[in-house]
Amino acid sequence: MKKAMLSLLAETFIHPGAGQTSGAVDLPVSREAATEYPFIPGSSLKGAIRQAFEQTEDKDDANKIFGLQEAAGEILIGDGRLLLLPVRSMNGVYKWTTCPHLLERLVRDLNRLGRNEVPAIPQGLAKGQFLSAKTQPDKKLFLEERTFLRASDAWPSDAWIKAMGRLIVNETISRRLERQLVVLADDDFNWFAQYGLAVHARNVLDERKRSDNLWYEETLPPDTLMYALLAARSPKSDRLDDLQLFFEDNRWLQVGGNETVGQGWFKVTWLESDA
Repeated sequence: MKKAMLSLLAETFIHPGAGQTSGAVDLPVSREAATEYPFIPGSSLKGAIRQAFEQTEDKDDANKIFGLQEAAGEILIGDGRLLLLPVRSMNGVYKWTTCPHLLERLVRDLNRLGRNEVPAIPQGLAKGQFLSAKTQPDKKLFLEERTFLRASDAWPSDAWIKAMGRLIVNETISRRLERQLVVLADDDFNWFAQYGLAVHARNVLDERKRSDNLWYEETLPPDTLMYALLAARSPKSDRLDDLQLFFEDNRWLQVGGNETVGQGWFKVTWLESDA
């Protein structure tokens, strides 16, 4: 069965909405129930890809690839999973943060692609500690209002920087991984994933320019890196190749809400299976 990975680098704010109120936030992002990590449901991602595909390709091909109400499509599209989350830092404009749990997920997903030569996952990282490349010499890291201490100078970051660099098509952006990639403990990263996202106030004005409906939306910041696994339902199907050809000519994908105000745009990178 053919498989591929679709890398999604946010170029704008992203609002993969949950469709329900959460506390003071009227429209939060979709989150995994167990971990609270933001994610893009596979159904939403599939709908966004189909909409983009139908704008330039044959509708009959779209029906075969993505399916109809009475017939399943030939392509399986998984959830959009979080990998790197930008967090504001006093050690630079921002850091690309991740955690051992997300790296473990990436390793398992790469194994499903047939890519078994993947880096080792950092172990023993305690709360309040961080790992980064040797090109980041700071012993202390300031993220938002929190302070972290370097756990080790011996972390072999080069392998992870190379692995993540394959998911970012722009070389100028991927080169920044060396000076911006930071690994936090799972609990620390989870705190930023829950409470570190931007919340925007949106408003509707009546005819006299008075507020008629004020609400608050949560969004993922630009430069967030996510990915999704894709697979063909049948070993004989070549529809995954059709989708790859489409993304070679269409590197941009709009996902989530607020398209009319410029949100939801990802830069797409296609990673093939080694199997």
